[in-house]
Amino acid sequence: MSVSDRCRLPLALAFVVPLTLGLAACSSVGDATRSTLHKLTPYKVEVVQGNFVSREQVRVLQRGMSRQQVREILGTPLLTSVFHADRWDYVFTIKRQGVPEQERRLTVFFDGDHFDRAQGDEMPSESEFVATLDPLGTSRGKLKIPPLEATPEQLAKHPSHQEQQAKQRAHSGVSGAATAAGGGARSYPPLERN
Repeated sequence: MSVSDRCRLPLALAFVVPLTLGLAACSSVGDATRSTLHKLTPYKVEVVQGNFVSREQVRVLQRGMSRQQVREILGTPLLTSVFHADRWDYVFTIKRQGVPEQERRLTVFFDGDHFDRAQGDEMPSESEFVATLDPLGTSRGKLKIPPLEATPEQLAKHPSHQEQQAKQRAHSGVSGAATAAGGGARSYPPLERN
């Protein structure tokens, strides 16, 4: 055996042994390995299609409403058909990673241009639907909704609109009487500079 043959033998073993072990490992993939691989899968995009219709919206519908009134309550239907002009179909599906797929259907029937009846799946209330979006409650307690109304103390910190206008009039030199009468000249900044 020559020196070059002795060098090739370890190099061949370096490729053959890992390849053999890899093939042996592939044949022994079990449930534990599959669950581990499932956890390592890439992120799947959330897919939401259609209009969510709540139980509260369905309860507002009254026989005899116009098509426009129904559209204002439920939104634009996902499906309308030329062959079924007196029928609108509302279909809602949502696919999220780690949560069972949701699909709900509601069919609205019209008698001419007036609402007749609705039939379909039992629609969840808005609060029930929100609970299905976060079944483990992972975001509960993390999300703080700020107050949407300013307190009197917060309002006192900011000058009122009238005070701001008075300051602008004093600064521009326009008298208050002329502005109050609507005769004050207003100046605007140029739109473009060449």
